[in-house]
Amino acid sequence: MTSERTAQRNGQLTRHIGLGHGIALYVSAILGAGVLVLPGQVASSAGPASLLSWAFACAMGVPLAWMFAGLARRYPDAGGVATYVRQAFGPTAGGLTGWLYFIAGSVGQTIVPLTGGYYVAQALGLDQVWAFAVAALILSAAVAANLLGLNVGSRTQLALAGGVAAALALTIAVAVPQMSLRRLTPFAPHGIAAIGSGVIVLFFAFAGWEAVAHLVGEFNDPDRDVPRAVTATIAVVTTLYLGVAAAVVLTGTYGSDHVDHVALSLLLQHSFGAGAGAAAAVIATVISLGTTNAFIAGVSRLAYSLAETGWLPRPAARITRASIPVGGVLTVAVIAYAGLALALAFGWGTETLVIVPSTLVVAVYLLAAAAGIRLLRGTGRLCAVLTIVLTLLVAPAAARHAVIPIATTLIALAVRRAVRTARARPRRARAGPRR
Repeated sequence: MTSERTAQRNGQLTRHIGLGHGIALYVSAILGAGVLVLPGQVASSAGPASLLSWAFACAMGVPLAWMFAGLARRYPDAGGVATYVRQAFGPTAGGLTGWLYFIAGSVGQTIVPLTGGYYVAQALGLDQVWAFAVAALILSAAVAANLLGLNVGSRTQLALAGGVAAALALTIAVAVPQMSLRRLTPFAPHGIAAIGSGVIVLFFAFAGWEAVAHLVGEFNDPDRDVPRAVTATIAVVTTLYLGVAAAVVLTGTYGSDHVDHVALSLLLQHSFGAGAGAAAAVIATVISLGTTNAFIAGVSRLAYSLAETGWLPRPAARITRASIPVGGVLTVAVIAYAGLALALAFGWGTETLVIVPSTLVVAVYLLAAAAGIRLLRGTGRLCAVLTIVLTLLVAPAAARHAVIPIATTLIALAVRRAVRTARARPRRARAGPRR
């Protein structure tokens, strides 16, 4: 306790996450937009063959989870992915990787609240434009919780994660009587390539492994609790993701943007009537809020690390005496709010927005796995190899969106140069003019 108080007085991050809190953070980070809108979206693009996309993505989740757990335990730093790549390939590669994931995670906080907004708007019978207003409220609540340090309440986070898992299990159960194997035909109406494209989209659904990896340095006992948290989360997430995807496909609850946005609500309404839409809206709001809260907690730590190493302006590194990375939280919030404003102005839905973080996460996975091969041994290295092999199998489907990581890299280098120039200016001023 004395060391924790000392760390807080010095403005450093402290150890405060136990096993239950860790499981809750992992589950909340991963069970987000992927379970609310992606089953319908991927089914609309790939047909019943989307089940193969989900199965492949879930299979990828196993080596990914263990690889990130191994890296995080060896390098328990707020920089997460950026730290791993920096240790393997140097500071420039680490900074660029951090930027790729930072933008992916920040844009994700436009998408996740919007999924909850869709469900609330549908339950209230409002036009979809109101989904953006609800999304802004969800995002504001998560930002406020992080600024106030409320995200450290382990019992509350665990209760929310358990409630979400139970609600999704109920949704799957009530859909069973409506399922029919006849809906598997035609199985791949849009061809085999659509399966790979579906996997790329689903990369967004599994981005939580990196997000919570940034928090490993704040686990009370990372050597004991991180492996346990990962094992429990793999089991929960795989079961629920595959179950919800099967429910959507085998009941035929997909086929248009409006249906895809609120698939879980429609599943519940088929069994319990129109009133179930309100319950689905509550579930979606809880999922969105819990996911946004966990992601902001993780990505804000990454922003702190990037600012400390000169890849973001110095204000992003500000930490309060209560160990709250207020600078990082506000940086993520600005990007997320800007994303909501642009989406509203241009009429973008989650099906359009998700391309940005999904494509960036593909690049992050490849870079992190390459670092894992260099830094890890034994099972960890094997998981890194499997991650690269599995990612490369579907990477061609993301080739047409390669401009996104390229543009992000160029912006990162420009910001890095600007930050260096700004930090060097006071030193030159103190040195005075040369004689």
